[in-house]
Amino acid sequence: MPALRAQARPEPACPADHRVLKSPRLECAAFRNPASPKRFQSTIPYQSQLPEVSSGRLGALVNDSEKPVLLSLKGNTPLAILALADGTVFTGQSIGAAGSTLGEVVFNTSMTGYQEILTDPSYCQQIVTLTYPHIGNYGTNAEDVESARVHAAGLVIKDLPLVASNFRSTRDLSTYLCDHGTVAISNIDTRALTRHLREHGAQNGCILALPAGQTPDADLIAKAVQSARSAPSMAGLDLAKEVSTKATYTWSQAEWALGIGYALADVDRFHVVAYDFGVKSNILRMLAARGCKLTVVPAQTSAQAVQALQPDGVFLSNGPGDPQPCAYAIAAVAQLIESGVPTFGICLGHQIMALASGAKTFKMKFGHHGANHPVKELSSGRVSITSQNHGFAVDSDSLPTNLRATHISLFDNTIQGLERTDQPAFCFQGHPEASPGPPDIAYLFDRFTREMEARA
Repeated sequence: MPALRAQARPEPACPADHRVLKSPRLECAAFRNPASPKRFQSTIPYQSQLPEVSSGRLGALVNDSEKPVLLSLKGNTPLAILALADGTVFTGQSIGAAGSTLGEVVFNTSMTGYQEILTDPSYCQQIVTLTYPHIGNYGTNAEDVESARVHAAGLVIKDLPLVASNFRSTRDLSTYLCDHGTVAISNIDTRALTRHLREHGAQNGCILALPAGQTPDADLIAKAVQSARSAPSMAGLDLAKEVSTKATYTWSQAEWALGIGYALADVDRFHVVAYDFGVKSNILRMLAARGCKLTVVPAQTSAQAVQALQPDGVFLSNGPGDPQPCAYAIAAVAQLIESGVPTFGICLGHQIMALASGAKTFKMKFGHHGANHPVKELSSGRVSITSQNHGFAVDSDSLPTNLRATHISLFDNTIQGLERTDQPAFCFQGHPEASPGPPDIAYLFDRFTREMEARA
């Protein structure tokens, strides 16, 4: 069946030399001139028989509560542009704050957990594309956060439901994005974008959210492409010290339970000093739930300052950016590991521990981002489905003799886990705390407590 077109929506001005590819849901204009941007324009289906949508914010309820509709079926919201550094351009609808944002565009395959993803400090200076088509179904709330604010530079989705339904919801996603000043775009073909990133690699991009009534034109598209090209590469960026806490603090909040919320840890079996390179709250909660009294320190804290706190163990958190510029952390971790204190690293902490042990890291083509990544434990053959969020990995050919792999990715065989053979130190590339994602690999937290117990 041919696509049904919306009524007279203005099209961006385009060079005359282009070809048009049509599908039931997508019209693509790809310029033959390689110097010009490629443009992907989503169509909006015919609206005459759709339920009437009340005016106001994007999360407004439809008049007939039994017939919720998607934002892409509404067709009267401000427009937006997503431009990649290679000149590929998508146009869609703005669903967040007005203005523009820059960052490395990556894709995440999680079906749920968009609020946890947005507030994960590891996404600092990254624009997150969610591959699941309907995002925003269950709204947002005050509890499903991994830090005090949104860290993702922007959000890209296919469809935003106009009705958010969940007993815990307090705000719809669009309102949440606006309240946090986050620029976001919807109603683009995220499958085409994901394929492009998979084939050509993650790259910098710009989301330009236009004022109501303004339409994309050739000048705005060129401006967005130029902005994307001007953004710094993620390789070489030290972002850990940018998102880290500025002062030491203690943590006692434990895991969430239905009907209770977040509990407070009431047992202090071990004192753990946690380096905050961009730590997710649920990591601290899972440590606290296992009897760890937590002292969280800034990323640039010296090994001597940590040792003065007399910890039973040291934790190296997740975080954004390239691990190689974090010379301060690499040096401190090397000293702490050699001191014999049990050490556990996650994500960026995993990479820093590898560098501190003499291994090397490299920038991946498009990284691992999602909650459905299979990981194999080499010693047992056990396979766990894990949550992942990283764009750098440890080079398996660079491991020194005292550092061995414990886990590998079943997607691409990259290293997922490491352990020292001469010291009680180990690390994992993915996110055993999930949030969002499955808890299959949470047993690593128990290994950490066993290491501390053995040396108590």
